[in-house]
Amino acid sequence: MSLRQKNLPPLRFAALSLLLGAALISGSANADTIRIAIGTQDTTINCATGGLLIRELHLLEKYLPHEGKYKDAQYDIEWKNFTSGAPLTNEMVAGKLDFGAMADFPAAFNGAAFQKAGKRSLFISVLSGSTTGSGNGIVVPKASPVQSLAELKGKTISVPFASTAHGMLLRAVKDQGWDPDKDVNIITQAPEVAGSALQSNKIDAHADFVPFAELFPHRGFARKIFDGSQANTPTLHGSLVDADYAKKYPEIVIAYLRAAIEANRLISAEPEKYSLLIEKVTGIEAEVNYLFHGPLGLQTRDFTWKPEYRQAVKTSIDTLKAMKRTETDLDVNNFIDDSYLRAAFKLTGLDYEAQLKNYAKSPLIAKDAVTGKAIIDTTRVGQLWVQGESQVRSYATLETALAQAHKLEQSGRKIRAIYAQDRDNGLKLLAEDAWYVQDKREISAFLLKSSAQAWASKTHGKLLDFNAAKEINVASGT
Repeated sequence: MSLRQKNLPPLRFAALSLLLGAALISGSANADTIRIAIGTQDTTINCATGGLLIRELHLLEKYLPHEGKYKDAQYDIEWKNFTSGAPLTNEMVAGKLDFGAMADFPAAFNGAAFQKAGKRSLFISVLSGSTTGSGNGIVVPKASPVQSLAELKGKTISVPFASTAHGMLLRAVKDQGWDPDKDVNIITQAPEVAGSALQSNKIDAHADFVPFAELFPHRGFARKIFDGSQANTPTLHGSLVDADYAKKYPEIVIAYLRAAIEANRLISAEPEKYSLLIEKVTGIEAEVNYLFHGPLGLQTRDFTWKPEYRQAVKTSIDTLKAMKRTETDLDVNNFIDDSYLRAAFKLTGLDYEAQLKNYAKSPLIAKDAVTGKAIIDTTRVGQLWVQGESQVRSYATLETALAQAHKLEQSGRKIRAIYAQDRDNGLKLLAEDAWYVQDKREISAFLLKSSAQAWASKTHGKLLDFNAAKEINVASGT
């Protein structure tokens, strides 16, 4: 029975194990050059472990098989970078690519496009995501008076159409009780076009996927007013493969996934180092890369197919049909295939089932840069990335981090980035774009001004912007 005829992961895994065993004892059946053509999205930085890092660190070569039918095989590894999923899908369907990395929305379109062409693709792994939807977001021009989505009724909002951010925006508009065709003017814009439009105030707001809702504010011309987690719409980026290719070369698919697992291990151990590498390749600042890939980051690099991610793909398919972007009925249970990933986990010595149950963020294992004591409670952590330092400094409290930042700048040091955790939801924030409340005991950070105002009212605290918060002389940081 073939792999594509099995829907349940354990049965898929068993079938795959038998297939692998047969392949390895069958002898050198293929001494030709085997193409491995991989489509990446380098600037979509949460695809890094499935593309950029594998390529730059030559990790795939480390795991490619050289036994059995691969004894005399030569490999031709081809890499091609894209800025979005749609053109990547076109080349996969045309047979020019074997693997691709993209978000749930374009991945659903990928599966539908393959099916329409009489072919099949498989969604084989999550690379990075958020079960609550963080990563997608909405920004407004820096000088805009708008502080929340509720203030955008009747306004023009741009978004890359058929992207995961588009799905988030439609969900968020619906949650406001608005008609997306009447109450807002939604237009399509790629991120690079939207950046210029925000700077020239040609649009009222822009919705986008990783990393642009954080990158544009970091570059100083936008403010983030909405995080995808507010719409509670799970989002992910992951890897796909042509099903015929996977059937012919299952060991290569597993090798690719083992390379991705290795990339994930490396960036987990040294997020600053590899955030700098991503910056070198893409131009996206390391500070923003660290916001996602560092400890307590906006998204988790979780490869397992959690129920929320499976539902996200199903929702994407349903939304694409509602948008009339496809008429194809795509069976999620056949489209998502975790058998290759389970095999890669087993060969790497990892427990798939244990990770499937783990919803924790990338952990922060650090000592307070002032006291030297281990940081146990991470709910109020503040972090500083100081120019010229290879590691981010961590502090047990936000007030200590802000006070230390003030001291460092007074002494002439440059701060690359200050990070804070949102008091309400734990989201990692770029501190310059946050709102703050000072009460009698502490300082708390918030993404939204409305959240900060509510906290100030509750605690009889004082609402502050970033500059005011940093100037406060907090005893614990002196």
